[in-house]
Amino acid sequence: MIENLNGLHETVNYKKNMHLQLYNNDEAENYPPHWHTPFELIMPTSNGYLVHCGNKEYTLREGDLIVICPGIVHELFAPGTGARIIFQPTLPTIAASELDMLISMISPAILITPETHPQIYDRIRRLMLEIRDEYLLPPFFTESSIYSKFMEILVLIGRHHAEAVRQNFTAGNSKQQEYMDKFIFICNYINEHYTEPLTLDEMASMAGFSKYHFTRLFKQYADTSFYKYLNQKRIAYAKTLLIDKELSVLEVSLRCGFSNLSAFLRMFKQLVGCTPSELRKMYDGDFDFL
Repeated sequence: MIENLNGLHETVNYKKNMHLQLYNNDEAENYPPHWHTPFELIMPTSNGYLVHCGNKEYTLREGDLIVICPGIVHELFAPGTGARIIFQPTLPTIAASELDMLISMISPAILITPETHPQIYDRIRRLMLEIRDEYLLPPFFTESSIYSKFMEILVLIGRHHAEAVRQNFTAGNSKQQEYMDKFIFICNYINEHYTEPLTLDEMASMAGFSKYHFTRLFKQYADTSFYKYLNQKRIAYAKTLLIDKELSVLEVSLRCGFSNLSAFLRMFKQLVGCTPSELRKMYDGDFDFL
């Protein structure tokens, strides 16, 4: 299934005249650690599947779905028999800020099952089957149809997450919406300015809260701390910059918004599980990742 692998980087061969690829995969074959720029959606249609992603193991049963975010290193393990849909669409350019925020929320991956997402699971499962069937049709508005279904999957996940967050806010309905609006704005701001020297005090003031109140509400909204959210954005960008061997590790750290190299190295190791130099070796295929 992996047709072009250079170190850890997979170049996806998209279907002719499209920006997506889909496999009705029934191979009893494991796939080594790799990453690519498109999303990857995997849904077993017979038997299960095992995915290692972001230092976490996901066990998929038949009908479960995993959405792996762009740029995330992952490894796949197939049972002796079975089949699964493996769908790799590029990131749509429409609604870019909303999708960027959704990626930050669900990164590195999200597992959709009847137990974890009972309100949206059946619809998402049907959409995946429709995408598979549409992919096999003659290429007349096929890509548009598939992307409309893919976007619906992302919208369902995003709205489900937003509703869960809204219910986390311990305030009345009007305040809940006010808080949601403020933190959507704050996360969009971070997504656009993460390479700048942002501080907790600055973001709290922008939202109109004390830093202690902001810290508590941000955790409720993003399910992580402000600084971890910010550093996840910076480290994700650093991983793309490290492909360019002309850039020193120090220069990468500065371009990503870190004020000193030691802080960058410490955070990179914490979030990625290796050093920047080790990651460069992985890109070349010279390092045993797992």
